Amino acid sequence: MTLQACCGRNSAMKASSDSNRETRRMMTHTGRLAPWALVLLFTLASGLAQAAVEASVDRTRIALGDSLQLVVSATEDDEDLSSVNLDALLRDWEVLSRSTRSNTTIVNGKRSHQRQLHMEITPRRMGTLTIPALQVGARATREVVIEVGQPPKIDPGAENVLFEASVDRETVYVQGQLILTLRLQQAVNLDGRSISDLELPGAFVVPLEQKSFQRQVDGRPWLVHEVRYAIFPEQSGSLTIPAQSFSARESVPRRSVFDTNRGRLIRLYSEALEIEVLPRPAEFTGNTWLPARNIVLEEEWSADPGPLRAGESVTRSIRLRGEGLQGAQLPPVLLQPVDGIKHYPDQPSISDTEISSGLLGSRTDSVAIVPTRAGSIELPAIEVPWWDTEARVMRTASIPARTLQVAAANSASTYSPGDVAAPASQQPTGPVQPESPLLWQLLALVCGLGWLLTAGLWWHSRRNSDVGVEEPIARISPRAAYKSLIAACAADQAQQARRQLILWVSALCNDPGVTTLEQASAVLADEELATELRALETALYGQDHPAWRGDRLRAVVERLQRQHTGGQRQRAEALTLYPTA
Repeated sequence: MTLQACCGRNSAMKASSDSNRETRRMMTHTGRLAPWALVLLFTLASGLAQAAVEASVDRTRIALGDSLQLVVSATEDDEDLSSVNLDALLRDWEVLSRSTRSNTTIVNGKRSHQRQLHMEITPRRMGTLTIPALQVGARATREVVIEVGQPPKIDPGAENVLFEASVDRETVYVQGQLILTLRLQQAVNLDGRSISDLELPGAFVVPLEQKSFQRQVDGRPWLVHEVRYAIFPEQSGSLTIPAQSFSARESVPRRSVFDTNRGRLIRLYSEALEIEVLPRPAEFTGNTWLPARNIVLEEEWSADPGPLRAGESVTRSIRLRGEGLQGAQLPPVLLQPVDGIKHYPDQPSISDTEISSGLLGSRTDSVAIVPTRAGSIELPAIEVPWWDTEARVMRTASIPARTLQVAAANSASTYSPGDVAAPASQQPTGPVQPESPLLWQLLALVCGLGWLLTAGLWWHSRRNSDVGVEEPIARISPRAAYKSLIAACAADQAQQARRQLILWVSALCNDPGVTTLEQASAVLADEELATELRALETALYGQDHPAWRGDRLRAVVERLQRQHTGGQRQRAEALTLYPTA
């Protein structure tokens, strides 16, 4: 692991009097030009909207003496970023270095060009400082607020290399996010730097982006490297983060190419950290435990749902985003059955994005909505309860109810799902000639045979479904399937756990034929696993639909994973830090 977004309707202008032909001609000419003028106007407006400039930083909390990376980006070719006025910035900040970069991309034939001004800056004082709005041509960036704390306490004469571990909080909720930072500070050049791998059996660990910056302490320059992890404890109680080790050799100049003299070996250890993991509070009454800093629930429509007609389809996408959660922890948005609406769900989209506070998990569930009747149809509100880890209170993200006004189908006949009107070009335009009785008899025979064949295929598919035959499942690596399964168990997501367990067993045994829980249980032949899988199926398909908790299945899966790997822990390659010039 290495440290670094008119069609304008215009009415035709018409002269009101035939007596003035010149006026009418001019008005007609103007009417022809007006649409082009509107298109030009909206094109210019669109260009201005897309040609935005923005300022971004790599951190929002620093110490006095630390450097900060400030990037100013513009999407216009003619913007001269090198001439940006920095007078307002220099009141509270000192610019250590600056450079410009440009990037051109072509996607689907569309060309986009971006220019960036990179600056390394350092604060002149402590407190809440602001990177002011910077003027770039006719536009300006937004202000950015930075918290500058006390300078670090380092005895420059005593140490040349420091290594420490810190966390962003001393208590964390079970399955909530904890940020661990391993910080290396060096005042000398080092060779062959490496940091031990972080292994926490009782937690799910996600490596985050690594950062490097400069630091001034009493006039002495230090180079700082930060390796960050997002940690999600899987059980309440006490979580111990063991001491992490760092090793390197101090750089020494070589007198010749034959000089094999190596510098002093440096090996440092951080302190072990003890974290209190809080259990799920009794005040939380939701079905899925979601401890987060913030959760946003929003919807998108593929088209305006206002002028719907019976039989027409529109896609509704529900996106759930959680700050401090993984995408796999977010539950599916379950749409309630609605009279007059048919739902056709699509595969969900799940992703993770790194932000300044850690991970931002996202889940998007899309469903095609087809109204089957005309009139007013109300889509009920959607609510997702979650636990605010900062305020320690239960909150609810929601989408209000919406009423769809559905017009009658275009066809004069009553709409029936599956009916499709023939194109106008295929509609008969002349008198229809009556067909012979023999032709009708043949058509009736063909239709009858078709119904019999359809009924037979339906019966065959139902029979196969009774024995658990499912759709093929994509192949993934055993380690990726194992991590997704553990995350689903930790989030108490029964449906996701079922799918990921099948994927895990299939990948573990290299057997693509494993497509059901029964087959997975038979392949591993573990009685404790079979018991938990029966409980999982009862929660999914039982009449009472009891609440399912994934802690027991997770423990069984962890045991089987250890057995399969022969009790040896899987280790990644040693973490190598970038050497200094």
